[in-house]
This record gives sequence, C-alpha cells and structure tokens, in this order.
Amino acid sequence: MRTRTTLVPARLATALAAAVLLAGCSASGGTPQAGGSGATASAPAPPAASAGGGAGYEGPRPQDQNLLAWTGDPGDAGHVTAQSSAGVGGRVTLVRIVLREQITWSNVWIGLAGVDPKAQLSNCRLGVYDAKGTLLSATEDISPQLMTDAVAKPLPLAKPFTAAPGTYFIALLLNGNWATNALTFKSTGAGISVNAGLTPPNLRYSTLLTDQQSLPATVNLAEQSTSTINTGWASQWYAVS
Repeated sequence: MRTRTTLVPARLATALAAAVLLAGCSASGGTPQAGGSGATASAPAPPAASAGGGAGYEGPRPQDQNLLAWTGDPGDAGHVTAQSSAGVGGRVTLVRIVLREQITWSNVWIGLAGVDPKAQLSNCRLGVYDAKGTLLSATEDISPQLMTDAVAKPLPLAKPFTAAPGTYFIALLLNGNWATNALTFKSTGAGISVNAGLTPPNLRYSTLLTDQQSLPATVNLAEQSTSTINTGWASQWYAVS
C-alpha cells in the first residue's frame, strides 16, 4: 500500500500562521511582546466630570434673586445708615459697581430702611455714571418713593441702556429736609474702610459737589471726596435689574 503525502501550499501555510497569531493577540487583549513577556494593559480612561461642576460652595449671585448685578449680597447689608440734610443735601453720593458681563440696565434697586413721614423732599434722584464721569441715565424725582414702604424697591431709569463690562458709579442725590435718623438706607456698614487701597478717580464710595438740584451731565471723578463718608455716611446697598 502506498501512503500519499499531501503538501500544504506555502501560501496556505502562511495564512494559517497569521490566523493563529491574531487569535493569540485577541485572547490576551494586547499585542505580542518580544521574548513572550505577555500583553501590556492600556491605562483606564479618566472619570467623567460630574454634572454639578464640583461640590464646593459658591456664594449667592444676583441672578439667584432675579437681579442682574449688585454692590454686594443683600444678606450682608444689615447696617442702616443715615445723614442729616445739612450733611448730604445737594451732594452727589457715588457707589462704584463693577460689571463682569454685559447687561441692559433698567432699574436701580435701593434698600430703603426707614421713612420720615414729616420730611419735605424734592429733587431726589438716582443715576448711573460711567468710568469717565458721563451720566448714562437717571431716574425722575424719587421723593415720593422715599416717603413710603421701607423695603428694597426698584426705581426705574428714565432711559434704559446697555452696559458693557466695566466700572460704573451709582449716584444718589437727596434734597429737602428730614429727620436724620428717620430717613435711612440699607448699607454694608463700611464707611472709611470701603476705600482701602483705592484713590480717586476709582474710590468705591465717595461724594462730589454741593448744592446740586439735579445730577450733572458729567462729573470729574478725580474730585471724589471722602470727607462726608468719614463722618459715618456708610456705603448704600444697590442692585440692578
């Protein structure tokens, strides 16, 4: 009996060898290493960031209270400040506010803490100046609103405007006669210390001019003064909507 020897063609042998090699790689989960040292595992992917953006505490923002900006958290405006008509009547009182994003400014919120029912007020206004001292908009006479409802209240500007990020100054002008400790405003409680590290024209809290019956179209911020501030006229709380 003859034994038949079947020869595997060279091409087929090569294909079988490649298939065996690929099967070994697939089973080990890696690539073959020289000297048969085994497969190297790839590094695990980093965990996805949490949807909440982290667990750290972040303080209140104006948007949390349907406002656009403020001079400080109203929860910290626990102090009440007052001044005589002789002390601030006719003066322009400025509080600096720095905007981090563009907003449309329609109202200035003021914290009215107390009213004087016997006061005789006239030509009282709020306004907004830019960093160059130009009046951007102002309210009408707010004397009636200062006679009622001792709460935080929005006072509309005569002309809303769009404000780019930057530095602005909210201006308060009071005129008339009132009892010093009756007409009062919510404030941060900071008077002298609020301007720490600052000089004109960038004071955070200051006064300008005297004998004003309306807010002037321009002011010279280099003339900011702290003489009245230093007598206890603490920085008023304001917000924007």
